[in-house]
Amino acid sequence: MELTKGRDHYDLVVIGAGPAGTSAAIRAAELGARVAVVEASRTGGTCVNTGCVPTRVLAKTARLVREVRLAHKYGIAISAPEVQWNATVTRVRATVDKVRSLKDEPGRFSALGIELILDGRARFVDTTTLALDSGRRITGDSVIIAVGGHSRRLPIPGAELATVPEHVLDLPSLPRRIAIIGAGNTGAQLVTVFSAFGSQVALLDVAPRILAASDSDISAAVSTAFVEQGVAVHTGLDGVESLTRSADGSIMLTWRSGGEPVSADFDAVVMATGWPADVDDLGLENAGITVVRSSIPVDQYFRSAVPHIYAVGDANGRDMLVQAAHFEGEAAAENAVLDANRRTPHHLLPAGGFTDPDYAGVGLTEEQARQRDRHCVVATVPYTELDRAVIDDRARGFLKLIADRRRELILGAHAVGENAIEVVQSVTTAMAAGIDVSTLAGVKFAYPTYSAVIGLAARALLAERAPLAEHSEVHTSSPAAN
Repeated sequence: MELTKGRDHYDLVVIGAGPAGTSAAIRAAELGARVAVVEASRTGGTCVNTGCVPTRVLAKTARLVREVRLAHKYGIAISAPEVQWNATVTRVRATVDKVRSLKDEPGRFSALGIELILDGRARFVDTTTLALDSGRRITGDSVIIAVGGHSRRLPIPGAELATVPEHVLDLPSLPRRIAIIGAGNTGAQLVTVFSAFGSQVALLDVAPRILAASDSDISAAVSTAFVEQGVAVHTGLDGVESLTRSADGSIMLTWRSGGEPVSADFDAVVMATGWPADVDDLGLENAGITVVRSSIPVDQYFRSAVPHIYAVGDANGRDMLVQAAHFEGEAAAENAVLDANRRTPHHLLPAGGFTDPDYAGVGLTEEQARQRDRHCVVATVPYTELDRAVIDDRARGFLKLIADRRRELILGAHAVGENAIEVVQSVTTAMAAGIDVSTLAGVKFAYPTYSAVIGLAARALLAERAPLAEHSEVHTSSPAAN
């Protein structure tokens, strides 16, 4: 098919209209580039449509249930709450539609002269040409791949009987018994949701602890809270072996632990066991790009093996977070349009989960920090020292700060408890600004607030910055005790 340069050629083609692709397209258009965005489904990507937004609505619902159950502590008599699953699902989907409408990517694209092509998948014909499902072909001086990812099911017998996180809303009713395979961020959040809704929950993982990528104190605190809530936490498994449909319609899940098989029946099983990039059907081989471990290898400037083809967000498999996707998309757009070499500060990406209790972290974990510098300073302040937490009956939790002893710079922050993510976000701002511990300790925080724990922790670090010969490691308290 002969290409019409005026219509079918662009300075930049972006594949995918999720957070990374949207940021890339808008930034490129702001720089004066002629941009096309090809989207196979709906704008907003996984986060808005089936990921972060619906999960957060479910987490909000779970929080309301918990608040109602605790209302009697404040002298309020309320009958026991009952979750109406269908009504909850309706609320989630309405909120997703509202968020997508408010973002209005099509309108923003149009205002900037960006062409949005809702035309199915785009596939590489060669390094500059893309074939669309409609039969149309377009070309781009540069291409940014921002296709997002998808849930991975375990390759075991009966895997089709399980659902995946983005399809949880398709469950016909609230399960009485539910198993969640995978104890990462997504799995942990689903545990809190279904536990609050009244389901009997089992959490399974082959990793030795839940939230394996988090600081070990965070993992221990959240795991302990789950167990106290009645969640059956199974970690360090040899593997999950099979799912079979029982005569009564339930699902028998079989796993192996300590060399022995274990089976249990559930009404639903969710596999939160990985998130590979959605790159299998892009024709990357025609462009000379090789997929490694389900993602596209890129350099520090997000360039693939073909210099004018970039991969951002989930597509490159680095930091599968919305906040990372936004920055990567903008950086790749500038690199593509301006022939620049912009990078993003991946060490300053706060992340966490809306669990019960909440948890969050940024920067180095204590384990990572001590591997780099055994003389780093660590201070942990329990929420029991925070008046606001006591007032709200949310005194379970802590903030851990890790600092470089010589320069007094914050290396990492990790929190469990009410507003943990907001607390860590505030520390991230200080880290990004290069604020040292002494300056942070002098900040006057409003009273009574959760963020005041930052000042307490900073002052605890100052109190413990003894000479190396006298003191090499510090803990003001044990998080496990709080």
